[in-house]
Amino acid sequence: MKKMTANVKSLAASLQETAKGVWRNSLAEYLVNARSLSDVVVYMKYWALNYIVIAKFLIDCLTTRGPVGAVRILIQHPWLLTLLKVNALTRRFARGRKGRYHEATCMTMHTIVVGTVDTLRQMFFFPDRLVINEDLVPSDIVHAMGLKCYHLEAMGIIMPLIDPDVSPKYIDEAENEGMNPDACSLPKTTVGMVLKGHMPKGIAMVSSNLPCDAGAASYSFFQRVFDIPTYRLDVPHHFNNERAVALFAEDVKGMIAWLEKHTPGRMDWDRFREMCKNRNRLRELELELWDMLRAKPAPLASEAVWLSHLWHYNVTPEYEVSVKHFERLVKLARKNLEENLPATENERYRAVVWNPPFLHFPDIFNWAERTYGLTLLNDSMSYHHHGPIDISTPDAMLRGWSRIVMQGPMVRHTRGPAENYLDDIFRMYEQFNLDMVWIANHVGCKGGQAMNGILREKCREKGIPLLILDYDLNDPRIVSHDNMMRQVEHFMDNVMKAKRLDQ
Repeated sequence: MKKMTANVKSLAASLQETAKGVWRNSLAEYLVNARSLSDVVVYMKYWALNYIVIAKFLIDCLTTRGPVGAVRILIQHPWLLTLLKVNALTRRFARGRKGRYHEATCMTMHTIVVGTVDTLRQMFFFPDRLVINEDLVPSDIVHAMGLKCYHLEAMGIIMPLIDPDVSPKYIDEAENEGMNPDACSLPKTTVGMVLKGHMPKGIAMVSSNLPCDAGAASYSFFQRVFDIPTYRLDVPHHFNNERAVALFAEDVKGMIAWLEKHTPGRMDWDRFREMCKNRNRLRELELELWDMLRAKPAPLASEAVWLSHLWHYNVTPEYEVSVKHFERLVKLARKNLEENLPATENERYRAVVWNPPFLHFPDIFNWAERTYGLTLLNDSMSYHHHGPIDISTPDAMLRGWSRIVMQGPMVRHTRGPAENYLDDIFRMYEQFNLDMVWIANHVGCKGGQAMNGILREKCREKGIPLLILDYDLNDPRIVSHDNMMRQVEHFMDNVMKAKRLDQ
């Protein structure tokens, strides 16, 4: 009883602190720095819509679980309060932007809020049909079977974007339980959340050998804690050939049969076909958007591109809302292109970021825009060569879907020969008419760091300016935000000889 009272008091204090910051950090500060009245209207619209979506979820918690059950959810999953600060992230992304670029940024954040809340509903309202998926195993098949799903690593990605100080306590928990301090901080964050009991338990779990050793090894912790049936997909190391596709497609069939044995789900191939159609449409729209980004100056950039792909292509590709979002992005980009309106008002440099983006400091791209006129056009997590899925038969759909999984983000560049990592960088450099390449040098990604020497040599040969920016994916204690900005400043001042826009 005393423990319950202490938990309630702690929850009340956290809610009070969060409520104070909602106005100060997301709305009041934005209004002070707004560029125009029309931008204020757009921001206010999405500010309100985000909280309406969140409020509906909280009301549903009260109606389905009752007041005591709703409080218990918040106590058992304290990271939920971090999601209430989402408009502060929208404000940081929208700072200094205007017009359709500003609208695309706010709209992207809103669609992610909608998708995140949908994930929360699946996590908390359907315990008897809930399957846990590793983040690089898409949810299409699980949903086609009539089951619910959440990606175990998703909150470990979303939380540091919103609040960089949330992850360290979970990272420390994982290290205290024996995880290698040198391992990637994303699986350590997820392991910490599970060990603390801050994630719901499903009825089954699906994982793989992706994307790296640390990520795959983390599922031994999850199996121990959850103690539920687990299926591990095995992606061949050399994945760019038809033999690998055939082998993996058979593995996926085995997963479907296993899910039908261990869950109440049953495969609905017509439903899966509609999902594959959605994926094909998303691919068409993204290629159209990329084609417009080749224009200089670019009609859209940054979060509207990479964050849209990160969520909609990897988490909710089968949802109609994802298709509508990309249709809207293409429409906004086309209007800007037709009216010769650039996304970044003073575009002087164009860049790509390679390796996972800076989760605890995504503001760095907005800062670079305002400081140097540097436009981020794409990232390695988004850049792919997926072909359309053949939807003629179940076997054809599984083969097409299997190719996408085997060539997932990070996987397509960090497995196999060095060419998998290098070739797309130089292809992208030419395709988008870039001025430089940024390498997000995550200290926990030993495979990526191993490529830096070869990449430096290749970039010197080709005359491509290269910034290798040291950071840690989830842990801001390793490299501070000030240190990350100083690395950019040193590169821009000494290599690019760039003057700041305010000079």
